[in-house]
Amino acid sequence: MHGFTTDPSVTKQRLKRGTVRRIAGYARPYRSNLAIFLLAAALDAVITVTNPVLLGVVIDKGVLPRRTGVVLAVAAAVAGLALLDAFLGLAQRFYTARVGQGLIYDLRTQVFGHVQRQPLAFFTRAQTGSLVSRLNSDVIGAQQALTSTLVSVVSSTMQLILVLVTMLYFSWLVTVIALLLIPMFIIPARLVGRRLQRLTRESMQLDAAMGSTMTERFNVAGAMLVKLFGRPREESSLFAERAGKVRDIGVTQAMYGSALFIALTLLAALSTAVVYGVGGDLVVHGAFQVGTLVSLALLLNRLYGPITSLSNVQVSVMTALVSFDRVFEVLDLKPLIEDRPGAVPLPLARPANGSSAGTPAPAADIVFDHVSFRYPAASEVSLASLESIALAVPERTDAKIGVLHDVSFTAPAQQLTALVGPSGAGKTTITHLVSRMYDPDQGAVRIGGLDIRDVTQESLHDAVGVVTQDAYLFHDTIRANLGYARPEATEQDLIEACQAAQIWDLISVLPDGLDTIVGDRGYRLSGGEKQRVALARLLLKAPAIVVLDEATAHLDSESEAAVQQALKTALAGRTSLVIAHRLSTIREADQILVIDDGRVRERGTHEELLAAGEFYADLYRTQFARQEPADADLGAGPPEEHFPPHLAPLGRPWPWRGDPGRLSGPPPGRPPPRPGGSWPPR
Repeated sequence: MHGFTTDPSVTKQRLKRGTVRRIAGYARPYRSNLAIFLLAAALDAVITVTNPVLLGVVIDKGVLPRRTGVVLAVAAAVAGLALLDAFLGLAQRFYTARVGQGLIYDLRTQVFGHVQRQPLAFFTRAQTGSLVSRLNSDVIGAQQALTSTLVSVVSSTMQLILVLVTMLYFSWLVTVIALLLIPMFIIPARLVGRRLQRLTRESMQLDAAMGSTMTERFNVAGAMLVKLFGRPREESSLFAERAGKVRDIGVTQAMYGSALFIALTLLAALSTAVVYGVGGDLVVHGAFQVGTLVSLALLLNRLYGPITSLSNVQVSVMTALVSFDRVFEVLDLKPLIEDRPGAVPLPLARPANGSSAGTPAPAADIVFDHVSFRYPAASEVSLASLESIALAVPERTDAKIGVLHDVSFTAPAQQLTALVGPSGAGKTTITHLVSRMYDPDQGAVRIGGLDIRDVTQESLHDAVGVVTQDAYLFHDTIRANLGYARPEATEQDLIEACQAAQIWDLISVLPDGLDTIVGDRGYRLSGGEKQRVALARLLLKAPAIVVLDEATAHLDSESEAAVQQALKTALAGRTSLVIAHRLSTIREADQILVIDDGRVRERGTHEELLAAGEFYADLYRTQFARQEPADADLGAGPPEEHFPPHLAPLGRPWPWRGDPGRLSGPPPGRPPPRPGGSWPPR
């Protein structure tokens, strides 16, 4: 086991001041449950001390003088105490479980809600597995501080106090000898506790790294990448390396904990031997009776038992404190994008009676006023422990790496503004600023005359609808994915939206219709079908403003025709800002903005910019001119009917063709295939 080496940047981190005070704040709502638990723990400690005393009584007062009545009475008392102790144990477990599970719920919901408020930049940097680890492993570790650890601390402390008082009553000499041996228990516990705290922190980090590996490789895109590049063996080796580090640090932690426990148990045995020797001598010389010596011996075990337990509890407490500290680390990360005090709703709402899926809300201008922007550095939006990748050189934050520079333009209401330009010019960044995924460093973005930083994010996101180039669908039904835009939408609303998005013809013939599962990220649908489902979702939302990264560049001609028809419906009557990849979209634009190197190089209509013969004309010749024949050949007829993998109804007459992941029907105007599967000539 040599795969594990400690990382000083992780192990040398210390708990933040005030961590314990914050933990107490989370326990405050459960004061009544904790009070009942403390009462039960106190009674349980009394019973724990009473039993050894009763054993001494039965020896001195019953067995030695041969008094049967005393023996039976004490035996009945011990039985009654056993029943009461069992009831108290159940009560303690019930109330600690209520506190513990309540704490898990509080922490998880708070962390999840806080993470949801983080800006997009946070998610582009944080590893998903590390975030999931904070919500699972760390929250459960934190919960232990108020459940099993609290039980051990409270019970052991009360028991320790009662045992010492009782032993002092029986023999001050034996009690003093026992107290002199206590430092032998405390010193090794403190030394090992510090070491285990550091190991616990790194163990959590290694667990998160292993979880991130599984999260990235177990989704469809990650699995496909591994298979296409033929790297499963290397991936297995990488996972084995990370799992090996988790194994090795687990063994190290177990050995430290076991060594401490064994050492404390040995010290307790040696201390018991000393007390037997001293106490036995006192019995021989008549200082006290045999029953008292037996009681002292049993009480001694109940003295060192709590001390041993409290020593191990220190390890558990430090582990729990580290877990709390890691959870608080996320909660203390201030969101970069927040509503300003006094923020007002953006007055662009969906029609109150808007049952019609495609009815747009009132439109408004989009104005960029001398906007400059750079993407935030990691230290501004994320945590190093969530990225798990250390950079050799700190990231630059100077103005030279800015993405947008003094960008100014107006996208008029109810008109289509197309953004064109080379890759990396800043087009997507402009669309992110409109939906306030980021805030500009200089200048302002205004909608309807209002700076979007002065309006509530909820109202802004209600007014702005976005369809990205890679449309994201949840692993759920088509119905659930559509309803995400408007949960109160009726069945008829869903159908109308799908019809407007040119996707209902497909959905209507699927065996499960709207209740069809689309798969992880919608992978059971083709690219064009996902885009049309996303457009239907947009139509259900009925926003005043549409921001679209046109995703038709890599679609087949039939899917592209369907998406283009759906786009016309989605953009009608709305203020639209579209990153254009197709010549047909550019021609229909009311305004074209040519973006290059983070600046607006040119603006105007297609004909005006071509006539100018500058940057756009060059861009047109290199990117768009070759689309002329294809666009001219596109008919207005309906797209061919096809089915995604695993969704095709049985008994369809058409064979597989083209993309093996789709079941396609005949092209428009073509007869069915011959029996052998070939298509007859036109």
